[in-house]
Amino acid sequence: MERFKSNAGEHVNPAYDSNLDGPPTYQDVRAVRPSVVSAFGHDTLDRVPNIDFYRNAGSMSGHRAVRPSLQELHDVFQRNGAISVPDTVQDDKDDDESDGSPYDDVESADPPEKMQGGVKFGWIRGVLVRCMLNIWGVMLFIRLSWVFGQAGWGLGIVVIALSCVVTTITGLSMSAICTNGVVRGGGAYYMISRSLGPEFGGSIGLIFAFANAVAVAMYVVGFAETVVDLLKENNAIMVDPINDIRIVGCITVVLLLGISVAGMEWEAKAQLVLLVILLIAIVNVFVGTFIPATPTKKSQGFFNYNSKIFLENFTPAFRENESFFSVFSIFFPAATGILAGANISGDLRDAQKAIPKGTLLAILITGITYLGVGLCVSATVVRDATGNTTDLINPGTVCNGSAAVACELGYDFSSCAVEKCKFGLMNNFQVMTMVSGFGPLIIAGTFSATLSSALASLVSAPKVFQALCKDNIYKILYFFAKGHGKNDEPIRGYVLTFIISVAFILIGDLNMIAPIISNFFLASYALINFSCFHASWAKSPGWRPAYKFYNMWLSLVGAILCCVVMFVINWWAALITYGIEILLYVYVTVKKPDVNWGSSKQAVTFVSAVSNALSLSGVEDHVKNFRPQILAMMGSPKTRPALLDLAHSLSKDYGLCLSCEVFVGPRSEILQDMNSNMEKNQLWLRKSKRKAFYAAVACDEFREGTDSLLQASGLGRMRPNILMMGFKRNWRTAGAESVQTYVGILHDAFDFEYGTALLRMKHGLDMSHIVEAEEEMLKAAREQEAVESEGLPNGGKAKGLFRKSRKSSQQVPTTRVSVCGPPPPQIAKINDKLMEASAHFKKKLPKGTIDVWWLFDDGGLTLLLPYILTTRKKWKDSKLRIFVAGQPERSELDRQEMNSLLKKFRIKCDDIIVIDDLHVKPRADSLKRLEDMIEPFRVRGPQVEAAQQRQQPWKITDEELSSFEEKTNLQVRLNELLQEHSKLANVIFVSMPIARKEAVSDYLYMTWLDILTKDLPPTLLIRGNHKSVLTFYS
Repeated sequence: MERFKSNAGEHVNPAYDSNLDGPPTYQDVRAVRPSVVSAFGHDTLDRVPNIDFYRNAGSMSGHRAVRPSLQELHDVFQRNGAISVPDTVQDDKDDDESDGSPYDDVESADPPEKMQGGVKFGWIRGVLVRCMLNIWGVMLFIRLSWVFGQAGWGLGIVVIALSCVVTTITGLSMSAICTNGVVRGGGAYYMISRSLGPEFGGSIGLIFAFANAVAVAMYVVGFAETVVDLLKENNAIMVDPINDIRIVGCITVVLLLGISVAGMEWEAKAQLVLLVILLIAIVNVFVGTFIPATPTKKSQGFFNYNSKIFLENFTPAFRENESFFSVFSIFFPAATGILAGANISGDLRDAQKAIPKGTLLAILITGITYLGVGLCVSATVVRDATGNTTDLINPGTVCNGSAAVACELGYDFSSCAVEKCKFGLMNNFQVMTMVSGFGPLIIAGTFSATLSSALASLVSAPKVFQALCKDNIYKILYFFAKGHGKNDEPIRGYVLTFIISVAFILIGDLNMIAPIISNFFLASYALINFSCFHASWAKSPGWRPAYKFYNMWLSLVGAILCCVVMFVINWWAALITYGIEILLYVYVTVKKPDVNWGSSKQAVTFVSAVSNALSLSGVEDHVKNFRPQILAMMGSPKTRPALLDLAHSLSKDYGLCLSCEVFVGPRSEILQDMNSNMEKNQLWLRKSKRKAFYAAVACDEFREGTDSLLQASGLGRMRPNILMMGFKRNWRTAGAESVQTYVGILHDAFDFEYGTALLRMKHGLDMSHIVEAEEEMLKAAREQEAVESEGLPNGGKAKGLFRKSRKSSQQVPTTRVSVCGPPPPQIAKINDKLMEASAHFKKKLPKGTIDVWWLFDDGGLTLLLPYILTTRKKWKDSKLRIFVAGQPERSELDRQEMNSLLKKFRIKCDDIIVIDDLHVKPRADSLKRLEDMIEPFRVRGPQVEAAQQRQQPWKITDEELSSFEEKTNLQVRLNELLQEHSKLANVIFVSMPIARKEAVSDYLYMTWLDILTKDLPPTLLIRGNHKSVLTFYS
């Protein structure tokens, strides 16, 4: 409850380790910076603005600049300029000795290009080329003609436009996210996790990496099928078609793996070669449409550009149960390559500029290409053709029906209306080969499209997976975080991707898995769009994307569109995707990775909390909505665990709990201690699963600090209404000032209309000496390790964020170890009992009772708090018993009245006991114990009383004792009755007596509280603020 500053050194930068007592001696001495001197004309401890000051702690690069703390600037002249701040500090966290926990700031690392000259790509080679190669897939050469044959070029344009709308919105959202700060490796995973937090990022990152790994198998199988078709045509089948596909596929994956492992530079060169081949194949298609058609091509439906063919192909002609949505679901996966550039974000020279420019331009170019090729074939090829050069129209034949245009051009394809033909847009997947100027180039283009997509996925999967593993969200996968070479290549990830792709080539049903993979990609797009919307909606000042051409509502529409398209493609695959994502989300949420990336989820939580608090402040309090909101004066939360556990049990899920501490002493000495404890104690509360807030103040007087907390704690309606403290067991030896302070706090609580609760336990509450001893032992052990490390070959290099030297560090451990030796047996026994008592409210309580001595109507707080305990799992075996005061002649009537009141309050109790002998005089031995207790604090005789009363008003006079004799005897009698009825209770709640200000001395009041609760089980003295907290009205 009260903390005093130890003999620690002067205040220093709080970034440095404050656990050691002595002031640190920095190894680096601040040099005069020319920029500072030239700017101000003199040397100053202040620093000019610099980007290095804004790197977060834990920079993987090892260095960051440190600006002086406010205290150092403020106190420097008081200490004659004795402070020296190093320009930089170093983090010596070696990769080989990492504990596997994620760094606080992966973003703060210097770009890897500064590390040993790694290869970096610009926006063209790094993003534009990769995205175009991934979007230009086999769809362009094999299925696009079929899409435009089924949907017609009217709806075909809609299919392509709708796909481009989804990808463009996603590209805009991605551009906004990646320009809102430095982007490191990990692509979509990195952006989603930093925007929405590790729960969303961890779930989508894993399935996105897996989708890329399986996509390698899909693209390679597409390549292998084309090769096997060529083998069939030349009668060169090796085993059989299925096994030949497996053989060719495995060989291809091995070759692609070799290119990838060789390094990003080789992979980029391979992509450029494939791009050139692909561009030649596309140009070949356009050139072929202008070459006059041969009779063979005409018989297969190709007639060069013709307006009649173009008009005939405008309307849709869906066949074989196809529809617009089914055709769209077949085409859309071709557009899912927009993340190919973002996935290697760690290998880009400037990801913030490259990703928006390259991705959006790739969407534009590929969209125009798809439209151009689709419109060209729609204007030159009819839907059905027989392929028979003899099917010519006789002169004078009237042309009508579905083959009217071909009839007008001199060919009779009317038989296609009766039986299925093999040629035309609807029937022949090799239309592009027929239309092109040189057919083999289309086959080369198909090879290029499949291999480039496979190579991009083979690179993307390990890169994304490595970023996920580095964050250590799934600890079992941390093995794959290690990189090799100057580009930090994920060799282990490449091997894993290779194994997955080969497995699916050998045993996977790719036709079944394809819709799931497409949905995995779409789920990533949906979360990218939602990330942009969520960050914009949170209105966080930290959301300042350099890319301004986005709209939060457009991003939300994009997210919804992606979810809709998932179901359009395949509803059961969409459900599987959502199911897997939810399971991974729940897993990461339960594991609670220790990372803080400043996600928009935090920002929205804050905005929502402020909004709700403001809404609540506009509503008047109502008795039905009363909640216990506890301000617990317990010092450091670790030191009084029993008090914290009881306060937590009373407020958990019901109200607010503040764990408060007052640091007493000169502000210059205690501020550092207070500031360093704020975050540490709140973190301890969270890790120990206590739903409470930690608050601390620094004051010259303890009572002054408590008054500050009583008056200023809370926010709006979320303000404490109950003060909870521990009973002051040492009041008889603590001194008059300490007793005055303690009783004065109780008076202040009553003045501020707080409900008040005092907890007394037989063996006490304060465990600070045990906690301090444990900390001393841990500190001594750490120092001993530091001393031993000085003899190591590396010179005992210090670990952590900062280094500092200590004087005589070798002598400290031996001294502390001797101080922290085992205590005497008697003290050890007392400590054991204290530790056992401190866990009383933490464990499940055995069968027993919660005894409530509701002697005075205080608004119902004395009854409400024990009722709340009965709703907790730990207390489910404890029965509620109510004790009330009554008159001897009407005990049964009093019991019935109380029973009726409890029924109206809807509070169940096991028994109601009326105490009708409260007026009986206490036993002689009890009175003797009272006399012995107050004797040291009495003043006797009228003259002595008058003199000492003026000098020592806290002492007990005979007049005072006579005036409050009945009330004093009541406390003694109550203790006798408590001993008789509640000696075996799990906990006792009893109405707390009130002392009138300036009428009852501090020591007499402490005597009342002490004699009332002496030698009892855990007892909570309660007094409400006499405002109703219970009601029987609906």
